[in-house]
Formats: sequence, structure tokens, C-alpha cells
Amino acid sequence: MASAHYTIRPGRASDATELARLQASVQLQGITAGKPHPGIAAWVEGLLVGHPSVVPADFLVAEESATGRPVASLVGLRQSWSLAGLRLPVAQIELVGTAPEHRGNRLTERLFAALHEQHAADGVPVQIIEGIPYFYRRLGYDYALANDGAAVAPAAAPPAIESPDDLTVRPATVDDSDALAAIDQRVADSAALTCPRGAPLWRHEIAGRSSADLGRRVVAVLAHGTDVRGYVVYGARLSGAGELMVFAAACSQPADWPRAAAPVQAHLTRVGWQYQASAEQPFTGIRPILTPDHPLVRLGPPGVPRRARGWYVRTGDPVDLLARLQPVLRARWRAADLRWPESTMVIDLYGRAARLEFTNGELTAVTATRGAISPATDPDTHAAIPPSALLQLALGHRALPEVLENWPDCLPRDRLTEHFLTAAFPRVPVQIWPCN
Repeated sequence: MASAHYTIRPGRASDATELARLQASVQLQGITAGKPHPGIAAWVEGLLVGHPSVVPADFLVAEESATGRPVASLVGLRQSWSLAGLRLPVAQIELVGTAPEHRGNRLTERLFAALHEQHAADGVPVQIIEGIPYFYRRLGYDYALANDGAAVAPAAAPPAIESPDDLTVRPATVDDSDALAAIDQRVADSAALTCPRGAPLWRHEIAGRSSADLGRRVVAVLAHGTDVRGYVVYGARLSGAGELMVFAAACSQPADWPRAAAPVQAHLTRVGWQYQASAEQPFTGIRPILTPDHPLVRLGPPGVPRRARGWYVRTGDPVDLLARLQPVLRARWRAADLRWPESTMVIDLYGRAARLEFTNGELTAVTATRGAISPATDPDTHAAIPPSALLQLALGHRALPEVLENWPDCLPRDRLTEHFLTAAFPRVPVQIWPCN
């Protein structure tokens, strides 16, 4: 993709130095007082050289035609999420930045257009991004996935006994990678929305990042003797507010959480005080980047409530997303002992429509068809759902009753259709720690 002054192209390994310099000079400038951010530079270099799930072409670069220099870029970090056991390709968009002297040339829009085109061709149906409030709605994204919201627990005194129940928390080593991957797989087989890591990604998280990398996290394992029972992932330093950020926590068996929560909380408290001593910065509390219903939060100390943040999410083809969810929809209807009495169910998306086909009451196919001119009154339409509402339903951010309350233009034809769609789209626990 080219204009008179710029060319949009895939990244190359040889871009590492230039892109690190570019991104370090435009990201988090409020923290560095306008100086290049070394943590951003190290993160970019780590992504371009040696990351197990990123290739240079995952970056998109706006190159100035006259000089051949990169002046804007972003990266789509591809990963495989799991929704109720179904793997779903997802890309997290990060490091969106433009050199100040080249702003105003719509380079961000052009980069996103190229990214969306590339992901459509490669079969990546979902893109997510955090960042500037409202801005990404202009590029086709909608707030559709909860993130954060757990209360911040004020710093407590260091515990005298960390593991009264023979459960210990220790730093992870690369030898734990297979066990950690197995835990992620067990969690992925549950009803939750997760981002499971395989052993290579766990090895990278534990030992593959430079100490300066802004994306570096510390991994600790919950162990009973030599048996790894769970993990907790937290920041490598205190935040600017003196908080220890907790990004992920899991147990191989959910029943372990009542025993596991206390030693994990005790470990985090000890780490917070150690960080204070080494950084000469006050330790103010533990801030889980988790949802309020996460077991570590529910079983932990009370704290200061916080408003949930969220990811903006996009899908270029809602019908394709529904088609990918066929196994999940089929399993949910079976679990509810529901069989659709007609051969088809048509869900209009106010433009195109999804045609769900059934054999003996069971879902067998999802295909695209032309939407109705007036889906609210069309006799062949079973439900009309705005695409943004469907995205929230598909990812389990909202259940159908919540969507009906907030979207007047979400219109099931009758109570039977409403009953089936309620069973198809429940809320699901969100336990996402994206791969970055």
C-alpha cells in the first residue's frame, strides 16, 4: 500500500534498531519527560529478534518514500485463545505510534487498514487493543471484553509464615515450562475465555526477555513438594503508584484455590516489600489485573474497588466468527437439552445475516446470506442483533438478557428464539493474559 509520500510494508528483522528508536521516542513520554523510553526499545527489539510467537512481518511499517525511513508502525501479536475449549485465532494490536513530524497524514488509519486486510487473508477473525479512549471505535472496534476490575489490596505487613499447608511459592525455572503449559491446557478446557501458553512461550516468559523489556513479568509457581500445582504472574517492578501488578494466576485444579490463595497472597506481599527495599519506592498495595470473580481475588483480602477497564475488539466478519463457534454453540444447546424445531435459524446482523442450519435439531452449519431490508418485520428472520452486540455475546462479555436490556435493536422473533440464544451465549469467566 503506497501514497505519494509513504509506503506501508511488512516489518523486517533489519528494522529492529529503527523501530525500537521510533517507538521509544513516542510511547509513554509522560513518564520519561520526553526522553526515549528504554523499556519500550527493549520490548520492540525482543519482539523482532527471538520471540517464539512473533515474526518480523507481524509488524507493519509506514516508510517515508523520500528517505526510506520508518516513521510509523504497529504490531499484531498473534495468539491462540480458548473459549470453552475451542481455539480462536486472535491478534493483540500493540505499539501503535507515529513520529510527531509525520502526524496528520492518516498513517494510523492506513496501518490498521493493511493489518485488517492481512488478518482477513490469514484467517485471524478477532483483533483486540487497549489504549486511547474511544479512538479505536473510529477504526471499527467496540468495547467488548472485560479486563481488570479487581480491588486493590493495600500493602499489609510481611507474613511470618508463608505456607502453613505444605504449599510453597517459588520462582519458576525453565524446567517448569511443561508443567505450566499443562496447567494452561486444563484451564483452557473449562468454560473460561483464556490465552493458554505452550511450553516454548512459558520458557520465553521465564528466561527469554531482557531485564529492560517493558513486557517482562515474573513467574512464580505454587508447588507441593516437586509437584507444580499452579502459578502466579506479576510485575518485575512496582508501578509508578507503588503497586505490585498481578497479571495472571491459575491452579491445575479449581478445588486447590481455598488452600492456594493464602500462600500466593503472602508471596506477593513479600515481593512487594522486597521491591520497596531495592527500589527505594513505597510499596502501596497489590493490584490484580484480574476480574473481581477470579478465585485469587475472591479469597484474598478486601481492597479498594476499581472500575473495570476493557479491550476494544473487532471482527471483520461476524458470520465467520459464528461459524467458528459452531462446536461451542452445539455443545451448549446439548447441555441445555435443546433441539431447534426448524431446519434453519436466521440471525440478521443489519447488513448481512447468518444462516444456521440444523439436522434433527442439532446445528450442522453456519453460512452467510443477504440480510433483510427490514429485519424487525421480516417473517424469515428469527433474530436481529447489532454486530457490536453479537461480538459481546460471542466472547461471553454479556449474556443475552443484558444485551436485550442495553440494545433496543436486538430483537428475537419470539420467546423460543430468545430461549435458544440465551443458552447459546452465557457470560463466561475471563482469564486473559495476552502474549506480548
